Amino acid sequence: MVNNRSAESQAVAVAGGGSPPRSCAGCGGKIADRFLLYSMERYWHTRCLKCSCCQAQLGEIGTSCYSKGGMILCRNDYIRLFGHSGACSACGQSIPASEMVMRAQGNVYHLKCFTCATCRNRLVPGDRFHYVNGTIFCEHDRPSAALLNSHLPALQSSTMLPDQKVC
Repeated sequence: MVNNRSAESQAVAVAGGGSPPRSCAGCGGKIADRFLLYSMERYWHTRCLKCSCCQAQLGEIGTSCYSKGGMILCRNDYIRLFGHSGACSACGQSIPASEMVMRAQGNVYHLKCFTCATCRNRLVPGDRFHYVNGTIFCEHDRPSAALLNSHLPALQSSTMLPDQKVC
């Protein structure tokens, strides 16, 4: 069964004799191999169903693969790119597989949730931001050292990261 986030990849024996050869979704060639993979409602040579990032042959490393944004991914690369839980770090709500995301320091956000904690302006690719103790600030609202020392004692011990840029 296929859903938006994960598509099962299963090895299926090709029937001999009467069935017509299937075409591979990866290379377009005919599949004459003894085994083939069926994933995302398409057939694949075992060598053609690969992770878009690390190029691992997905039939060899497990029984599931992930699909998002036109990419086919192994579990490790899916988690690296889109986070562990599939939930937004700001609002905690689920992030649909088809939705674009913003990332900062290993956290994943809905586009609408990637906002400055002070002015609530949404940050877009190319904007500079500051990430302080898990909180995002736009370039103009970065807490000063005086503010951190006098008004935000919880942030005092946190490491102030250098300017970052949304990519």
